[in-house]
Parts: sequence; C-alpha cells; structure tokens
Amino acid sequence: MSQNSTLLPRQLGDSHIRLLRIFKSVIENGGFANAEVDLNISKPAISQAITELESLLSMRLCNRGRAGFSVTEQGQQVYQSTLQLLTSLETFRTQVNAINTELVGELNIGITDNMVTIPQMRVTEALRRLKQQAPRVTINISMIPPGDIESGILDGHLHIGIVPHLRNIAGLNYIKLYQERSLLYCSDTHPLFDKELNNISDQALASYDAVVPTYPQSLEIKQQQSMLKASATSTDREGIAFLILTGRFIGFIPTHFADRWVKEDKMRAVDEHNRNFTTSYCAVTRKGSRSNLILEAYLNALANT
Repeated sequence: MSQNSTLLPRQLGDSHIRLLRIFKSVIENGGFANAEVDLNISKPAISQAITELESLLSMRLCNRGRAGFSVTEQGQQVYQSTLQLLTSLETFRTQVNAINTELVGELNIGITDNMVTIPQMRVTEALRRLKQQAPRVTINISMIPPGDIESGILDGHLHIGIVPHLRNIAGLNYIKLYQERSLLYCSDTHPLFDKELNNISDQALASYDAVVPTYPQSLEIKQQQSMLKASATSTDREGIAFLILTGRFIGFIPTHFADRWVKEDKMRAVDEHNRNFTTSYCAVTRKGSRSNLILEAYLNALANT
C-alpha cells in the first residue's frame, strides 16, 4: 500500500479504538483463528476490521493467506504504538477514577505458570478482597514467562506481576510472597520408583534421562540441574510434569504441584534430603509509576493476607 499524508483522523473515536483492539488481539494470538476465540467475533468480521484499519492507515499490517500469518515491519510498529495508546487510555481512566471514591477500571496482572496449587493462596485471596471492595474493577490475568512480566510492568502494559525472585531490576519494586520448595521426581513407571532412593549417588542418577527447564534459574538451581543427564527440555513446569509422567524422565517440580500425583502413588521424590531447592516468589511493580488506586487497593489486600 502506498504511503500518503492522510492517516488516522485528529480525533480518535470508539470505532478507531475498536479496530486497534482487534488488531492487537490478532497480533498477540498469532492470527485470525485464535483471535476469533479471544474476541468472540467471526473471522470474516476480524478480516474486515483489519482491512478497514489497513485502509485507514494506508499500510499493510499483516500478511495472511496460504503462506500463513505474519506481521509486517510496519505492523509491528503500529502494534507497539497501539500498546502505548491503550495503556495511556487506561492510565487516564485510572487517574480520573482517583478523583472519585469508587474504583472503576482494570488491574492487569502477569503470573508465572503453575502457581495456583500453592497452599498459601495470597494472590487469590487478595483478588477476592479487591473484587469484594470494587465490583466494577475488571481483572485481566496473563500467564507468561517472568521476563515478559518484568518487561510488561516496565512498559506499563501490566500493573503488577508475580515472578520468581532471581534478580533485581532497577526500575522495579519487589514484595516477598512465597517460598516454594522443589524436589526431584520420578513416576510410578520409572525404574527408580521401587528402589531405595535415599543418598543416591550423582553417578547413578546421571544414568537416567532427565528433563530440565529452559526458563531462567538461580545459580543454586543450575547446580542441581547440572548433575542430571539432560535429554529433554521444557519452557514451563507443566511440560516437565508431562515428561516425568511418561516414566522415561526424572525432573524437578514444586512439591505443591507434584502433590496430586504423590497422593495417587504416581510420583515419588528422589533423594529428597539432597535433591531439593527453594525458590522465592515476589510481587513486582514499577518504581515511580503514577498513583493507581486500583493497584494500591490490591497491594493493600495482598499485604493483609
């Protein structure tokens, strides 16, 4: 599409914001099909909206067709600008709400995977209290990797995140939440399951295939993992559990996550007195961010759980 000087109008209306929200969903869902579920509108309607936006901007935002879906360079730039615009709109709404005593708006939270089984449910309890206090607040949860959570908070896309405390980033505040213990597990169909598993040597353990994570880890955890025969990887703890349950791999997962299978005698810890580590989890927010009454209410609820 050729460029010209006539792009978006000086005054953006709801219809323009709607087109940008649809475009944002298409990019984040990797195409029209997944966005159809996210937006709860038909693929033809999504296609029409993207075509209308491309016509309005006089540029091609994404490629679609038999070759598959991909975002153009211009589309990526428009996506980043869309995130800034929508974040600014939410910030404006939050600031205006601060003038009123009633909390209305959004709380955008990023959470690392497989934390719902942690017994000390401070995050959940704080959300319950917030919703009870402010029924008109919309809660948006994104289950994403820790690095994406930290980036989302720094760029204003997220208000708060729950992440493992592996490093300190200058622009973030950290609030301690949980201590999570992880053990090395095998399944009931693994050769180790019926053996004596106390004080098993590193050499004996290294003869068995293991699954290790690809997400960031502390030095202590890396040292534990280095003793294993890593022959598979996973981007999250659920993937590690999948492979443990095949009976062909051993791997570390949190005790609260493994507990359901341990109770059913489908998993067993391997040398738990020596093969273990602890991960600290924190709530993180951006330093120096503008006052947000919804976030403050949630942090207050979190502090009192």
